[in-house]
Amino acid sequence: MAAPEERDLTQEQTEKLLQFQDLTGIESMDQCRHTLEQHNWNIEAAVQDRLNEQEGVPSVFNPPPSRPLQVNTADHRIYSYVVSRPQPRGLLGWGYYLIMLPFRFTYYTILDIFRFALRFIRPDPRSRVTDPVGDIVSFMHSFEEKYGRAHPVFYQGTYSQALNDAKRELRFLLVYLHGDDHQDSDEFCRNTLCAPQVISLINTRMLFWACSTNKPEGYRVSQALRENTYPFLAMIMLKDRRMTVVGRLEGLIQPDDLINQLTFIMDANQTYLVSERLEREERNQTQVLRQQQDEAYLASLRADQEKERKKREERERKRRKEEEVQQQKLAEEKRRRNLQEEKEKKLECLPPEPSPDDPESVKIIFKLPNDSRVERRFHFSQSLTVIHDFLFSLKESPEKFQIEANFPRRVLPCVPSEEWPNPPTLQEAGLSHTEVLFVQDLTDE
Repeated sequence: MAAPEERDLTQEQTEKLLQFQDLTGIESMDQCRHTLEQHNWNIEAAVQDRLNEQEGVPSVFNPPPSRPLQVNTADHRIYSYVVSRPQPRGLLGWGYYLIMLPFRFTYYTILDIFRFALRFIRPDPRSRVTDPVGDIVSFMHSFEEKYGRAHPVFYQGTYSQALNDAKRELRFLLVYLHGDDHQDSDEFCRNTLCAPQVISLINTRMLFWACSTNKPEGYRVSQALRENTYPFLAMIMLKDRRMTVVGRLEGLIQPDDLINQLTFIMDANQTYLVSERLEREERNQTQVLRQQQDEAYLASLRADQEKERKKREERERKRRKEEEVQQQKLAEEKRRRNLQEEKEKKLECLPPEPSPDDPESVKIIFKLPNDSRVERRFHFSQSLTVIHDFLFSLKESPEKFQIEANFPRRVLPCVPSEEWPNPPTLQEAGLSHTEVLFVQDLTDE
């Protein structure tokens, strides 16, 4: 469960926060978060600035001083193995030792006084890390130039990156701090570190990170691990969800002894890695299960949304269809009203029907499309338009029609056209006193 101060963070920021706490050993989550926020969540820059601050170099943000950046080294269960230098043997050995003792004491005393005074004149250049990867590469090149290429595979990255990879891969990380000025460093590198059996063990069982303490990157790691003498080796691993030093080896150790000590440390702490792997697998399985559940939920949600969308579209389609039908119905009713009004208007405008005794009258029998018959009299002098208006005013007549005569068979020009702008009269159309005309329905044409 995330700490309360992590609740408003993204998953990536939470991971960086926990990673930064592992690398620095800072207990306060608020302080870790504050430092990361000052560096815009750039964990590499935050770790470097934190280490520089502990070496006496002011932070660019001038935060209040706190304890040095380091992995967890306060565990009382850390395995420590120190190889002391052999005591002189015989009168000659003790004589040489006693003769050289004053000179050695004077040399190291003057050297320490000189270094102490130099700090007030010029700050230690190692206190500011500017190119940590460059420090690692430089040490690798100098190591190969002096001891050859037969050596354990160096991790080509910063100390923080090595910790991150060891944590991610659940592997042991062996850290070697090289003291250039120490009398045992040369023998250790040449005879122990480059021994084939040591190379095989390191390359197959762990990550190996090394740097000289004369380099800024090595110096800051030295300040974090606080070695007592050289050569110095520290075994680091993920323990109780924190990167922890589980073994310290100091002094000139022989190849077989080194293999035994490293194997002992790994065997003693292997259960922590196994437990962490099981926990990580369980978390991964839980995450996969949760992801599958989320995907199933999202798929179900999308299916429900799709069903709802189709229902909305169907309702919208029905609504538009009903509106269209209603509009068509209203339009049809309006058309019928207009048609009826026009029929009534035509009927009102018709001239009166001539009497049967009128010699200029014409009796016309109309045969309608529904096989009904209508009879009416018209005057010879009236236009054929009157015949059309009469038929149009009838309730049973079609909406659009033409009038045809049978002998000879022809269509009477009852409505104005380009050929007949002014329709002829009945007499001009050649109708007789009694005629039978046929009404042809043109509504569907």
